[in-house]
Amino acid sequence: MAVDALDARLLLLLTDSPRLGVLECARRLGVARGTVQARLDRLTERGILGGFPPELDLAAMGYGLTAFAVLEIAQGRRAEVVAALTAIDEVCEVHATTGQGDLFIRMVARDNDDLQRVIDKVVGAPDVLRTSTSIALSTPVPPRVRPLLERVARGS
Repeated sequence: MAVDALDARLLLLLTDSPRLGVLECARRLGVARGTVQARLDRLTERGILGGFPPELDLAAMGYGLTAFAVLEIAQGRRAEVVAALTAIDEVCEVHATTGQGDLFIRMVARDNDDLQRVIDKVVGAPDVLRTSTSIALSTPVPPRVRPLLERVARGS
């Protein structure tokens, strides 16, 4: 198993309060400070814990529009397309997929006109053959891992 119940409880604690120190985590979990530090080190080494970035509200930062696009690309050119997409600041995520398209991207924009500018950049990337874009109206279930961690913490 990738994480055990104590790992899950530690990750839940840090999800709720990412600024907690190791000593406070140990106190709240009822374990030794060294145990918490060893767990954090192991979770980091295994790539499960990648860091503690702040949770940002992109809408509050002026990027109130989120859109998703499925891209069909020239075969064998994924690395080049991904490099071009990485250069577009508003492209937040890129996933290689199976099915209708080759890449699935999440992008943000300030408004519809700005989205058109971003889409033009995406479509202008070398080896992008076709796109299909959808605008997100709301996010009823935001990105989450809590249910998975809670299941592991319960031992189920």
